[in-house]
Amino acid sequence: MQDKEVISSLKNQLNYTEKNIFDIKIFINELLKANKKHNFISKSTEKVIWHRHILDSAQLVKFIDFSKGSLSDLGSGAGFPGLVLALFNKNKDFHVKLYEKSPVKRAFLKDISDRLSLKIEIYGNVYEEPIDSEYLVCRAFKKLEAIIQVSREIVKKSHKLIILKGQNAQEDLKKAFNKEKYDYKIENSITNEGSKIIIVDFKK
Repeated sequence: MQDKEVISSLKNQLNYTEKNIFDIKIFINELLKANKKHNFISKSTEKVIWHRHILDSAQLVKFIDFSKGSLSDLGSGAGFPGLVLALFNKNKDFHVKLYEKSPVKRAFLKDISDRLSLKIEIYGNVYEEPIDSEYLVCRAFKKLEAIIQVSREIVKKSHKLIILKGQNAQEDLKKAFNKEKYDYKIENSITNEGSKIIIVDFKK
């Protein structure tokens, strides 16, 4: 998918605004500059960043109600998916929290969020204190079993866990849900035919 097609999808299918697209362009420019030194994303994905990283992250807005509550992104890295979702958020009372253990990546997230005037909270270790959010999202964070453990043990309230997974999603689910049953559904990713989005409802 070409960049123009991705931008069209962002606006027409996912309701990103022209201002959102403008801010994403600034984000991409800063990320590519930083990537020369820090290798935040694979060099092989730089030319397809709109499709591989932006749209892949942005598609999660379909599963999130931004009218209330908060969202926590586990292992945000260079801002995927959390910062892309924060750019979409138009509700000042909806809080986006990014968890990233790397000080270098946290500094980048702070710089770009300040530049774009995003209301984002940035944290280090996921395990330091209980997480208080209605939504947990993650992309390339940990194995599914470890993510489920965070949802079960670290998050204080009922929440939705939304995970971007590759082609082994079904196998990973069998391993993760081997002993316990969870209410979940699987959606197809719009960026990769074999990739899936796993959505788990945790009741507490």
